[in-house]
Amino acid sequence: MNYNSLLFAFFALFAISATSSAQIQAGKAINITISNVPPEDKATVNGTYPVSDGGMINMPLIGQVHAAGMGSSELQSVLQARYKSAGIYTNPTIQVIASGENERVVQESVTVGGQVRRPGPVPYAKELTLWQAIQAAGGATEFGSMRRVKLFRDGNQKTYDASKPQFMAIPLQRNDTIEIPQKTPWGT
Repeated sequence: MNYNSLLFAFFALFAISATSSAQIQAGKAINITISNVPPEDKATVNGTYPVSDGGMINMPLIGQVHAAGMGSSELQSVLQARYKSAGIYTNPTIQVIASGENERVVQESVTVGGQVRRPGPVPYAKELTLWQAIQAAGGATEFGSMRRVKLFRDGNQKTYDASKPQFMAIPLQRNDTIEIPQKTPWGT
């Protein structure tokens, strides 16, 4: 083995170890793939996930998981353990790949306004429901009416009684806007 080959092998090994020890950063994206699960579940979990400014990712079926500051292999272990402990999968294999160093991810969101405790954008995730978005905004205030929740989508408006279970599970889409109106004098 000549000197150039040895030097190349050393730098390749260094680059691989630096990549695997790189920490996941808030505001970046990570790519997650899962195997050893049913095919329909692969489609649900596989994808690119934004790491929120608070360092969290929102994973299907298990919810919020802290990711910032971890290495890829550490997050892989955490996710596998969470899916196992929740009884969702018996032996998942998860791979996490952090995005490029200078890439920032545009956080997809829905906007929740009106009579909620924390109005503003709520991170969008697959399978986000009307009820979940309202709760992520802190829930309705004591002045907010859950019986006349307005959902704005693509220039159209629909009103739902979000106090009823069948309307709590309304699936949301990217860029939806939800408004919680003020209660009437009659309490509705």
